[in-house]
Amino acid sequence: MKNNNSSVKIDGIDKKILRYLMEDARRPILEIARNIGISGAAIHQRLRKLESSGLLAGSKFVINPKVLGYSTMAYIGIYLDKAMTNPRAVKQLEEIPEVLECHYTTGNWSILIKVLCRDNEHLMQVLNKKIQQIEGVSRTETFISLDQQIDRQIRI
Repeated sequence: MKNNNSSVKIDGIDKKILRYLMEDARRPILEIARNIGISGAAIHQRLRKLESSGLLAGSKFVINPKVLGYSTMAYIGIYLDKAMTNPRAVKQLEEIPEVLECHYTTGNWSILIKVLCRDNEHLMQVLNKKIQQIEGVSRTETFISLDQQIDRQIRI
């Protein structure tokens, strides 16, 4: 897979295909082909081109965490003692299943993570017994999400 920072050129037909698949990745290719007015083979060929360009990073099923009892989403800013502890801290954060995302940031924190927990008590356990026990973590700042208002990908 090509993954450099050059932008990929996509035309109007590519955009239509992508919009259909971003809305529902399980939509049949032939249905998309009929709606756009080109052959299924042409859609497959264009998708292969988009995959090999690195634009498409795969498809996946999205699990509703609330059905599994996870309802507390939080963002935690992590202050580290030294920048050189970043890679070690990230490696240990990877071992915590509740951590969904991890970002190096500018500003006050060294790292910003997104965590998903069953409830506030579970969040407190994750913070106290897992995250704050990582060597190099001097303190954390936690923001609990009350309700997600926007969830989307980049507009095509």
